[in-house]
Amino acid sequence: MKTIVFLMTCIILTFIAPAAHAAADEGKIKEALQKLDSLIEAKPAIHARQEAKIDSLRKEAARAEDKWKKYSLYGSLFYEYLHYQADSSFYYVGKKEEMLPLLNNPDLQNEVLINRAEVYGVMGLCLETHNTLKAVDHSIMSPGMRGYYYSVCCSHYTNMAEYVEGPYGGDLYARKANEYRDSILTLLPPDTNHDIVFSEKLLLTEKPGEVARRLEKLLAEATDTKPRTYLHYALSEAYWMEGDTTQLIYHLAQTAILDLQSAVREYAALQKLAWILYQQGDIERAFRYVVCSAEDAIACNARLRTMESGNFYAIIHKNFGKMKEEAHQRTQLLLIVSFILFILLAVIVTGLGWWTKKMAEMRAELATANQKLETSNGELALTGKIKEAYIAHYLDRCVYYLEQMEQNRRSLEKLAMSSKIEDLFKAIRSTETIREERKNFYMEFDRSFLELFPNFVADFNGLLAEGEEISPKPGELLSTELRIFALIRLGIADSNRIAHFLGYSLTTIYNYRSKLRNKAKGDKETFEQRVMEL
Repeated sequence: MKTIVFLMTCIILTFIAPAAHAAADEGKIKEALQKLDSLIEAKPAIHARQEAKIDSLRKEAARAEDKWKKYSLYGSLFYEYLHYQADSSFYYVGKKEEMLPLLNNPDLQNEVLINRAEVYGVMGLCLETHNTLKAVDHSIMSPGMRGYYYSVCCSHYTNMAEYVEGPYGGDLYARKANEYRDSILTLLPPDTNHDIVFSEKLLLTEKPGEVARRLEKLLAEATDTKPRTYLHYALSEAYWMEGDTTQLIYHLAQTAILDLQSAVREYAALQKLAWILYQQGDIERAFRYVVCSAEDAIACNARLRTMESGNFYAIIHKNFGKMKEEAHQRTQLLLIVSFILFILLAVIVTGLGWWTKKMAEMRAELATANQKLETSNGELALTGKIKEAYIAHYLDRCVYYLEQMEQNRRSLEKLAMSSKIEDLFKAIRSTETIREERKNFYMEFDRSFLELFPNFVADFNGLLAEGEEISPKPGELLSTELRIFALIRLGIADSNRIAHFLGYSLTTIYNYRSKLRNKAKGDKETFEQRVMEL
């Protein structure tokens, strides 16, 4: 069981470990490139610090009275300017040469010549570099000066090998550079510089894996900026030969970071990194890097680096311009689509606004209709209630009158059978019963009406002018005027019907209606309509 678990763990780690390693490498590269981007942005501040340092050395050299100290300060200015501004570096080689008669040291003549050759190499003046190196007197060289001489010669032939194709002399220059490496190795003690030069020699024997292991170990131990710069660059060469693009990008980025931090303007790492990033499709960043390289090379007057950056710049700029044009076209297309969408949105919003307004109007109309419907329903309900009450009242009165008629018939029949002719005629001619019944009928009407409209009298008087109110007499529920307008409230507005109902003449009804209309508040013409709404 333990064996199975062990095997499963190994299998899982086989798949997980490479992915984790790749993610870690990607994170390292991303971090390095971001740091490099920030250093390019901060380049003016870095150069300002370098200028301040150089200015301090220049002032100190101007004040120096000791000839050896002045010569040494000119040497410091030469090195500070060497990869920063080659013309100024060349100027301080001349200042050193001016001091030679005062110092009486033959070895310094070689130093000045080698200094000048080194500046010519930075400037890309290969012929001048070659001729100056030939002028060096080998017979009076100290070991340290000889190592310096071999180093400049190696750099000179390495540069020549890089810019001349193999069949046209490049291979010859590479062999010459390697010969000078051998010479350097015989002079160097076993230290980091010795290992760096030896690793460069191993690269020519096509053993990049071994070189990478050596250099990674040295890098872990190195602390100074200059050795670390050389180590990172040498590692980039080793990983390039191995085909490890991830490590190549990382070490080129680290080299460029150290170059920029040291205010170096003559360099190769950043433009090489730009070319690799361009090949990987990161055209925008590649363009920024190659522009930075070209600016620094021009400012340093490093012609070979300027030419190298210019070659990269032409290719990358062309594709960057194409990418910008495509981005511009995409932006234009996006703007057109956005404009169309904006128009559609405006139409939709306008339509929604119109529809919202329409809906609001419809809601208002619906609310009005609902209100009218509620009012109508209320009126219908009231009308139904009125009809119900008066139908019941009418049926009661009909039954009551039928019973009264039956009683009168029997009474008259008894008088007739008893031959009481005089009493019979007297009963027939009597109107007392009719008057009493009419009075009872009106009283019953008033009571039924006030049951439906208990506030009618007060509401009706509210429609009349002050002092013109009508109050029923004692024992009455409604006066004749109130009864007329009670009928109007019930919907009986025809004067003929009112006159017939109340037993008055048509003229009397007209007079009552006109008199009360004149007593009304507000518009007289709408008085009866307002009564109907009570």
